[in-house]
Amino acid sequence: MNVAIIGGSGYGSAELSRLLNIHPYAELTTIISHSKAGTDFSTVYPHMNDIITLTMEQLNIEKLAETVELVFFATPSNISKDMIPDFLEAGLICIDLSGDFRLKSPTIYQQWYQAEAAAQAYLDQAVYGLSEIFSDKIQSAKLLANPGCYPTAALLGLIPAVQQGWIDTNSIIIDGKTGVSGAGRGLSLNVHFSEMNENIKAYKLGEHKHVPEIEQTLQSFVQEEVKITFTPHIVPMTRGIMVTCYANLNEKVDQETVKSFYQTFYQDHPFIRLRSELALPATKEVYGSNYCDIAVHVDERTNRLTVIAVIDNLVKGASGQAIQNMNVMCGWDETTGLNHAPIYP
Repeated sequence: MNVAIIGGSGYGSAELSRLLNIHPYAELTTIISHSKAGTDFSTVYPHMNDIITLTMEQLNIEKLAETVELVFFATPSNISKDMIPDFLEAGLICIDLSGDFRLKSPTIYQQWYQAEAAAQAYLDQAVYGLSEIFSDKIQSAKLLANPGCYPTAALLGLIPAVQQGWIDTNSIIIDGKTGVSGAGRGLSLNVHFSEMNENIKAYKLGEHKHVPEIEQTLQSFVQEEVKITFTPHIVPMTRGIMVTCYANLNEKVDQETVKSFYQTFYQDHPFIRLRSELALPATKEVYGSNYCDIAVHVDERTNRLTVIAVIDNLVKGASGQAIQNMNVMCGWDETTGLNHAPIYP
């Protein structure tokens, strides 16, 4: 199947191209970039020299519809919502890596993104692509909203406990840490080397765009309003996300019961690895891979649950999960093109 990428100059595009290059059933034939049209992709990303030989192009939907079947949108927020309706009308399958179609409420989108939302009909049509949880809906999707990086880790860590009714969903606190690549490739004083090296910063307290995404998804399992406390931090590493989630337990439940349920819940999902308390997850151990490593801890003294989840923000948190979703949508094994070990050290 021929596929295209819209938004060719960002890290999402770089990772999509790397992963698609080894995919046996999907061939990357077109990369669209308004700002870099006419430039060889390998000029922007020299590590792809002699690997990806495409020249980036201006957008021509009619031409694209004749040559590809599926399009990945690796664009910033507030762009794909104006483009995707025309792509769907042209019969193309769309996987959006931005946040434009994740939230079902236009009002909530406007509140958190400070922009007008996509038309309600497209928000309703979009399937939220948390691969391990919503695969039944993903299979028939034509418009897929790929989850954000923090939500991917937090939701995969929390959903089993929420589904079981074990935790008070309004007591959830999420401490998130991300590598600098999560800020994108654009220049910013905030991620300048001398500002970021040997430093750790909290940011966007109470206003991070991933808050409503996490709340909306958790609410679908409890049918009541959920409000979380989420504090993201940026740390001086290139890749990786760790979320540590805390919540009060609604009942007395022991460590082995929780751990056993998580193992059962994810036993048929090859990219989820349950870790023991003797080998807690670390970001380095999923680097460059599509794995999500999870550990759970029941503190019987405080009657609280702690869940740790780690992912590579550019792979499982973005491009890898997008390809996993493509696999599910096309009826291929979900691990196709992704079943490689993490890079270590």
